[in-house]
Amino acid sequence: MTNTITDRIAAALDRAPAMLHWGAVQSVTDRIAEIAGLAEFGAVGATVALRDRADQDVLGEIVGFRGRLAVAMAYDSFVNIGPGCRASLRPAANRISPAMSWLGRTLGGDSRPLDDGPELVPGSEPYALARPAPAPERRGLLGATLDVGVSALNAFVSCCLGQRLGLFSGSGVGKTTLLGMLARHARADANVIILVGERGKELAEFLHKYLTEDLRSRTVTVVATSDQSAIMRRRAVLVATAIAEFLRDQGLNVLYLMDSVTRYAMALREIALAAGEPPGNGGYPAGVFSELPKFIERLGPLAGGSSITAFLTVLVEGDNLNEPVADAVRGFLDGHVLLDRRIADRGRYPPIDILRSVSRAMPECNTAEQTRIIAEALRLEAAYQDIEDLYKLSLYKVGTNGDIDRAIRFHSGLEAALAQAVNHAVSRDQAFAELAKRLEDSRS
Repeated sequence: MTNTITDRIAAALDRAPAMLHWGAVQSVTDRIAEIAGLAEFGAVGATVALRDRADQDVLGEIVGFRGRLAVAMAYDSFVNIGPGCRASLRPAANRISPAMSWLGRTLGGDSRPLDDGPELVPGSEPYALARPAPAPERRGLLGATLDVGVSALNAFVSCCLGQRLGLFSGSGVGKTTLLGMLARHARADANVIILVGERGKELAEFLHKYLTEDLRSRTVTVVATSDQSAIMRRRAVLVATAIAEFLRDQGLNVLYLMDSVTRYAMALREIALAAGEPPGNGGYPAGVFSELPKFIERLGPLAGGSSITAFLTVLVEGDNLNEPVADAVRGFLDGHVLLDRRIADRGRYPPIDILRSVSRAMPECNTAEQTRIIAEALRLEAAYQDIEDLYKLSLYKVGTNGDIDRAIRFHSGLEAALAQAVNHAVSRDQAFAELAKRLEDSRS
């Protein structure tokens, strides 16, 4: 009986609201406040509510400590907050309770709806925003091949369920457009789309240009635009990831589309610098490069069959693939897709560089015949790239070398096969049939 009573008391304490701990603002700027009285009770990541001069609560998050002062960043702005304003901890604000009814909805980083629908009905199980990645024994193997509906990816960068691929390019080369094609054509049970640090107009474009009504009904979209605070941009990513984990835990294969990891890293950099971390490689504090794998490792397959398959865009500053964020992220992923500005400039979309794009799951994704076709196609395309400059300058005479002549013929057909309109899907079977035809045509 004693154990039963003890268990009931413990359960009641778990359900009871946490004790409020109060502090006072000591100094404040538009986005950062230093708070006395919370250092003994708060922790990094805890949400705080600051009571402003109009007696309204303004939310922020503790990002570090300076001595006995908690350093908090605003979700929006600390305008109308001054020294002496009261601050309190909000322990429940760092978790959400997703539900299947959230499918079809568009949320902000504060997990509130941005569409015209009703308030979100919470589910029964809370998910911490900063959950650890699944333990190694809970992870599963990559699943079946995923048909993404994009010819170049289906043929040359095949993807399996649970895989995590990066889409790398400079600005204006077509990462968001390719992400939209994946949202429209890839076959998954549910989609989670996170647009972080991008232009506000991209939300409407993405939802209405790329998603049909049926797709929207099984998609959750989370948005934090470039004008929002770094804390809100980071929180949006954590909210989207928690929702994807919930859907995966329901036994679904989830497609997770993020634009972009670089903007997320920039938000992490801003937070880390505000907390007092010294800048490091490329101006990014070391803590940024420890946060990125924690996020990416939350994605992937679970033992039992459900998975989160992720396509994450990476903005390569100055088209430098070795800049710090791109270099770090590439090592955490299961493959990378490079979008080349030169290919885009000559009008072939999506401008995927098939020779420099890699899927680490390729052997498992394809049949022996498909692997043979890919190897032959890549060999011919590499041979063409070696001779391209000479050929365009008329320094190579057709008929001199039969293998090079075939590579030149194949390249022209390959370019036509890889070009694809946004609203046109190309299945894996179609992609390989077309590739086999182009190889056969190049022999004549």
